Amino acid sequence: MQESPRSPEAKLGMKVEDLWDTQEPELKPTEKLNACFESIPVSAFPPAPPSQVIEMRSDASLAEAVQLLARHKILSAPVVNVEAPEDASWIDRYIGIVEFAGIVVWILDQSEKQYSSDSSELVKGEPEEIRDRAVGAAVNGVSSPRKLGSLSPRSAAIITGKFFETLTSSDFYKNTKVQDISGSFRWAPFLALQKSNSFLTMLLLLSKYRLKSVPVVDLGDRKIDNIISQSAVIHMLEECTGLQWFESWGTKKVSELGLPLMKPNHMFKVYEDEPVLQAFKLMRQKGVGGVPVVESGGRKAVGNISIRDIQFLLIAPEIYKNCGSITAKNFLAAVRSYLEEHKEASPMLNGMVTCRSDSTIKEVIATLDSKKIHRIYMVDDEGNLEGVITLRDIISKLVHEPRGYFGDFFDGVLPLPPNSRV
Repeated sequence: MQESPRSPEAKLGMKVEDLWDTQEPELKPTEKLNACFESIPVSAFPPAPPSQVIEMRSDASLAEAVQLLARHKILSAPVVNVEAPEDASWIDRYIGIVEFAGIVVWILDQSEKQYSSDSSELVKGEPEEIRDRAVGAAVNGVSSPRKLGSLSPRSAAIITGKFFETLTSSDFYKNTKVQDISGSFRWAPFLALQKSNSFLTMLLLLSKYRLKSVPVVDLGDRKIDNIISQSAVIHMLEECTGLQWFESWGTKKVSELGLPLMKPNHMFKVYEDEPVLQAFKLMRQKGVGGVPVVESGGRKAVGNISIRDIQFLLIAPEIYKNCGSITAKNFLAAVRSYLEEHKEASPMLNGMVTCRSDSTIKEVIATLDSKKIHRIYMVDDEGNLEGVITLRDIISKLVHEPRGYFGDFFDGVLPLPPNSRV
């Protein structure tokens, strides 16, 4: 009987299986996995699709950057320093990694400064003009969204649509360069691996050191050979279902592994009747990638807003013109309608994706991979929030960092920009 073909990720899992069988029996499972992953070079990881391994020029405008990321349907890209000499090392050749969401948040931040500079005029003018200026406060400048009493849902929806249409057609948006926003929110350092570096190093960078993706460079060709993301690692783990090493770890309940790391009393959230801009402001202030949307006055989760959903403020401003409100609840409904109308696939169409405390880690991995999402919320029998589990949390439970493991690995990269994720 002919054996069914295995995916590249499953074949990689079989390499781990072979190494697993050779480990000393007295070793703990986590120590076995550490030893296995340390023995596999990162070059063995399946390559990302060519369309996802792209570079961004440092002199590209924000408008060009958004168009490039949207065209390739990717969330981030390495930025090439166009002023670097031909023989520059990779440390000098790249200045960082820019994210789609980071560009939008930076634009919002600049808009706040613009409105702040005109704050003395807030009390002047017609009511419509006053509401127009209030958008700047709604974006970032108000400590509590409930202080936005003068900003009605209807006017806010119309204003926001006009605001972003004006912004994205402005010289400011077209002329500001990617290099001008280096070190801003969600700007990551270009911390690359060589093809000979180990799997363990890659997994630690994606978990403990909080990188969303890691480029792999070919020193001979002086180019990026691959880009490995947290999502790609989760997909690899899903493809390893049935292998002994994976089953011994994956059949454990999430609670046995100490998940979720983020408990309800430490979670950042927005209520369904709060302005959606409050959600994005909260993500920027707290450095998180997403927040749950919760029933007004309760703990029941009704949706999720991710930092990547901020892209709809740029690519679909008509959402706000056609929407009767910009509350978190109505934002979720409006985006789903937009996606269905344009027949676009998106995690936003999944609704609220949850798990329970007795879910196994392999069940959570299967859900995250199939839904193409970055976090899953744990709820009780009534649907009340009990915590959140992210891709990074799962990878962090797969391996641990040996004492002194990285040595001088970060030399030449540190000190990092103050808002970087390492």
